[in-house]
Amino acid sequence: MSDDGREQTGHERVPSRQRRRFPGISSRAYEHPADRSALVALRKLSGFDTVFKALSGLLPERSLRLLFLSDSVRVSERQFAHLHDMLLDACYILDLEKVPPMYVTQDPQPNAMCIGLDEPVIVVTTGLVELLDEEEMRAVVGHEVGHALSGHSVYRTILLFLTTLALKVAWIPLGNIAIMALVTALREWFRKSELSADRAGLLVGQDLRASMRGLMKMAGGNHLHEMNVDAFLEQAEEYEAGGDLRDSVLKILNVLPRSHPFATIRAAELKKWAESRDHQRLMDGHYPRRSEDKDASVSDSFRESAASYASDVKTSKDPLMKLVTDLAGGAGDIGGRVRRGFDGFRSPAPPKDGPQDGPRGGSERDGERDGE
Repeated sequence: MSDDGREQTGHERVPSRQRRRFPGISSRAYEHPADRSALVALRKLSGFDTVFKALSGLLPERSLRLLFLSDSVRVSERQFAHLHDMLLDACYILDLEKVPPMYVTQDPQPNAMCIGLDEPVIVVTTGLVELLDEEEMRAVVGHEVGHALSGHSVYRTILLFLTTLALKVAWIPLGNIAIMALVTALREWFRKSELSADRAGLLVGQDLRASMRGLMKMAGGNHLHEMNVDAFLEQAEEYEAGGDLRDSVLKILNVLPRSHPFATIRAAELKKWAESRDHQRLMDGHYPRRSEDKDASVSDSFRESAASYASDVKTSKDPLMKLVTDLAGGAGDIGGRVRRGFDGFRSPAPPKDGPQDGPRGGSERDGERDGE
């Protein structure tokens, strides 16, 4: 109850320090173009909500809710009060009317998630709570509230279900292939949704350095005095530009099983967005409203998504992306460039004047084995 006797709903609480609020903000304001286009299309589908409500009976959502209720700690004014305040702040800033329940679960692995079909539930691990300071944690809570506002919890729940199902039917060749194809597509979508939620976390915390510190700690642990934000971002640039075509293929294989982008990539993407004109306009109060979501154009969203991917390919320093750009531009000697890109897979050709002994006096065949 407030001093004047009126019941408080939680939204009377204001952030502990002055931060801008975004009344009526649509999740389209911060969503990555690839994430936004898919969400706009799904929201336009007739009967979409009905289908997923029916599907909720097949998914273990009730079981998960009971599990968290029985074996985790629910965040409230009496339990993890500082997290409860952050949750109220995040919902206040992003104008999320219904505050989702939040749980802390015992797990040394730093992690957080937002799941649920009917209603989103936020879960953070003890490892994450112990790792991050207040402002870093505020960005994480904002990240999860961003997931809730976008409706990502629905797809996260389905992804968890399909991943579990794929393990159960692994012995059925065609069934497993079909499910894993869906899982792979959902993971690609969800990786983009993580970039969206990082932006929501920045809107809530409004402290880019804190967001960066949180991502650094997720990568390197609680040794902040040993780390440097600029050096961390340089890693992302080196990762993108370094190596040859073999490394490009390995990057793809490394990221396919992941639901989240790599930490250095997330930091670089967030910094890029924070410095963009779109972010500045949003902070100035110019952003799409939820009341306008029904009028959002699917075709426009897909065009923005396609333009975003095309821009990423064009500006990428990755060898494979450069090759794709050259192919699109009709550059010559593509075959030669591909061969040179994969040269490391082949052993060096012997000298034209015949085999020679190396430093060890070995044969040509020995030299071939050394290069394998």
